[in-house]
Amino acid sequence: MWRLLGHSGVAPARAPWRAGERDGKNGGVQSGGVRPGATSAPETAAADGPVTGSSGPRAVVVLGSTGSIGTQALDVVARNRDRFRVAALAAGGGRPELLARQVAEFRPEAVAVADPAAVPALREALAGRAVKILAGPDGVAEAAAWPCDVVLNGVTGALGLTSTLAALRAGRVLALANKESLIVGGPLVKRLARPGQLIPVDSEHSALAQCLWAAGPYGEAAGHRAVRRLVVTASGGPFRGRNRAELSTVTPEQALAHPTWSMGPTITINSATLVNKGLEVIEAHLLFDIEYGRISVVVHPQSVIHSMVEFTDGSTIAQASPPDMRLPIALALGWPERVPEAAPAVDWTRAHTWTFHPLDDEAFPAVALARAVGEAGGTAPAVYNAANEVCVAAFLKGALPFTGIVDTVARVVGEHEVLPASSIEEVLDADAWARARAGELTR
Repeated sequence: MWRLLGHSGVAPARAPWRAGERDGKNGGVQSGGVRPGATSAPETAAADGPVTGSSGPRAVVVLGSTGSIGTQALDVVARNRDRFRVAALAAGGGRPELLARQVAEFRPEAVAVADPAAVPALREALAGRAVKILAGPDGVAEAAAWPCDVVLNGVTGALGLTSTLAALRAGRVLALANKESLIVGGPLVKRLARPGQLIPVDSEHSALAQCLWAAGPYGEAAGHRAVRRLVVTASGGPFRGRNRAELSTVTPEQALAHPTWSMGPTITINSATLVNKGLEVIEAHLLFDIEYGRISVVVHPQSVIHSMVEFTDGSTIAQASPPDMRLPIALALGWPERVPEAAPAVDWTRAHTWTFHPLDDEAFPAVALARAVGEAGGTAPAVYNAANEVCVAAFLKGALPFTGIVDTVARVVGEHEVLPASSIEEVLDADAWARARAGELTR
């Protein structure tokens, strides 16, 4: 469904990912514990065009602006004022002073906070600065649909799905860093996205997209027949090489110390358990319409090769760059143009050693579990995601051992009766059930 090039081999005018036919395996879903006012989504997005002329800076909305992805996106904007301007910002509301500083620096037209209780503190921090303040989940959705050229969704967790749907319905180009939007709401996203509207920000999926694009028309010809497999790389997290017994004593402080990437706490724990890699396998399947049997995971500790595509003739194309999320962020914000000096390049004047190792499924069962969940379809991915969010929170509070995260997720998934996810209500019920059941098991 999400393809990179037309058969002419010429890069498209805007973005290479375009919605095609739906596989129909999973129904429409929406999750994250937030029940939107509408209970169904339109079949297609609105036809709004870009708000910026070709000669002016591209108008950008940053959702999750105070988080890891959001702050790096704003760094890209700050270093490229001739290319980008900020139209709106949105955040959870837990860091009102930082959000107020962002408003002062980038002067957006609107700022949203998901937590209405954070509005007084934000208003005080803004010190009378003229900006429209939006509050609550509806306010964040309004920011997602704000007139702009591109919306970057850097909201963590399943709560980002509402924003994804709002941006797509408004016809905005969506730079998607919230992987749960696809994991939980894949069918809705697939139904709404127009050609060129969705651009992945995850370094792995950005890499896969670049590799397929570099392959020209043969990367997508005849349903990816030239592609043998997608190879998603994993750093292995901070506990690479440890066995299951050794992992049982891991503390939250140890799990939060990622050896390569600087990320938020939930994503960092997901990286340590490799749940993030399981989510990425499901996401790759949805983005590129490659069956699960042709998506592999390999451990690459140096995190320089971000993913690879192996072709049927034996060739492999890899995307390499030092670990820096500003590169895929800048590519998504500026597509189809690359942003010069977005991040440092590989220094080819120095010797490098890049190693690759098979994944230890016994010590890290999250990927195999995610693959089974993805193949089951229906409400299973929503349950996997919801249960994991609860288990990560329990681990960070000291209520669950490290190995208990995926073990508990597996138990919740195993107890769930998979439904076809034919309605939003159905998947919301599955999400709520998974959170409640995981909560019971982690008390």
